[in-house]
Amino acid sequence: MLDAFTKVVAQADARGEYINDSQLDALKNLVTEGSKRLDVVNRITSNSSAIVANAARALFAEQPQLIAPGGNAYTNRRMAACLRDMEIILRYVTYAVFTGDGSVLDDRCLNGLKETYLALGVPGGSVATGVSKMKEAAIAIANDPNGVTRGDCSSLMSELGSYFDRAASAVA
Repeated sequence: MLDAFTKVVAQADARGEYINDSQLDALKNLVTEGSKRLDVVNRITSNSSAIVANAARALFAEQPQLIAPGGNAYTNRRMAACLRDMEIILRYVTYAVFTGDGSVLDDRCLNGLKETYLALGVPGGSVATGVSKMKEAAIAIANDPNGVTRGDCSSLMSELGSYFDRAASAVA
């Protein structure tokens, strides 16, 4: 897992080149937007339980067969595993937002997750729907302008959404 700075330096070093102006500008922008990133991460982290619980409620309301006898989230143990997995995905999305790099999400969370779910008989489409519901809730919370650094956050919200989309497509 490399942060954005280390990644740029490592790539330039591997090519035997200096860091170019566009790479420097991108890194400067990352620093300039740092307070916004921290606000987003803090908001999501402090509301993570509500984000996961509300996404699960909405998922189970749409797909009640998941919590019916014989469903993949039937029994407390299976429900707890479902909520745990949603929480883990959300946590790694916040890591990706914080570093400005989705590789941590891929390497530490999504790599092999679809295969694991297939082996366990977990419906990937339902997991993807749950991730999409977390995306909606997280963006609504993170994009609330009250009590955070002012400024245009559209690109940061787009980045946040892309990490959720990446997670949803990885399990579907």
